[in-house]
Amino acid sequence: MHKIAVIPGDGTGPEVIREGLKVLEAVSRKFNFQYETKIFDFGGERYLKTGKTLEDKDIEELKKYSAIYFGAIGHPDVKPGVLETGVLLKLRFSLDQYINLRPVKLYNADFCPLKDKKPEDVDFVVVRENSEGLYKGMGEFKDKDTLDEVAIQISYNTRKGVERCIRYAFEYCRKRNIKKKLALCGKTNVLTFAWDLWERTFNEVAKEYPDIATNYAHVDATTMWFVKNPERFDVIVTDNMFGDIITDLGAMIQGGMGIAAGGNINPEGVSMFEPIGGSAPKYTGKNVINPLAAICALGMMLENLGEVEAGEAVEEAVIKVVTKKLKSLAAGKMGYSTNEVGDLVVEYLK
Repeated sequence: MHKIAVIPGDGTGPEVIREGLKVLEAVSRKFNFQYETKIFDFGGERYLKTGKTLEDKDIEELKKYSAIYFGAIGHPDVKPGVLETGVLLKLRFSLDQYINLRPVKLYNADFCPLKDKKPEDVDFVVVRENSEGLYKGMGEFKDKDTLDEVAIQISYNTRKGVERCIRYAFEYCRKRNIKKKLALCGKTNVLTFAWDLWERTFNEVAKEYPDIATNYAHVDATTMWFVKNPERFDVIVTDNMFGDIITDLGAMIQGGMGIAAGGNINPEGVSMFEPIGGSAPKYTGKNVINPLAAICALGMMLENLGEVEAGEAVEEAVIKVVTKKLKSLAAGKMGYSTNEVGDLVVEYLK
């Protein structure tokens, strides 16, 4: 029995999660596995009513679940940063979800903004360190609100944190078994302390994986290659901030935020799966948002739970919808409503 904690969140989050749960019900019947869900109301509305984001007791309860299925965070009436830090980042840090896993896969060349690129050209995975770096929240102000003010933001990197991320990337690359190429994406020429640690660790761990070809690229060059020659990549490993940036570019070249899903992974604990597009409040309640990213996140969650066939079947159904039915992946332009897209996935599953 898979116990799944569901956090629909804010904006269009509940709408896309609703469609994901619809698909979950269908795929569980087809592949004969059992699950139970519990809805949690963490998000903007709860914060506005109670002043609370995520408490320690909430984290302890979530640790009892097999996985977390997450919608979106971000409310127009809540100051930016409050919910992101108090809910999303707290979940990642408290549950030690130290890997952010972002497949970048093009399903339909018609939706790719890059000229002459086909699905086989855009098929790679970014492994982003998810618990350290600049997102650790460490730093200080000096002489605040004066002309001499200094704002210090610390990039905190530990050998343990860096090595476990890099090792996960090597193992994932080996398991993926496509090109067996792992690229380190960094900025060794400027960020000389943090990236000296990352590069040294990468090179040392690489010796244990002679079957994996390795290379290095600066983050600015990586963004260039994403656009010019995305086919050169197989698996990329990088730090928290660079990973956050390059995965949004990755989402665009795979067709947009409407198809981009990710996992926050603790290989030894509770992992969380989500669409990466945010709460998109301007589309809330209009039944026009694309739910496919949330449905792809569901597929990733199923594979993580050991229901590999079910996860692959969800992806195959999504591919059929994207290639056979949709006019666009953008909200309001798909040619179908949110719930109709969910119904199409269910139909192809059957």
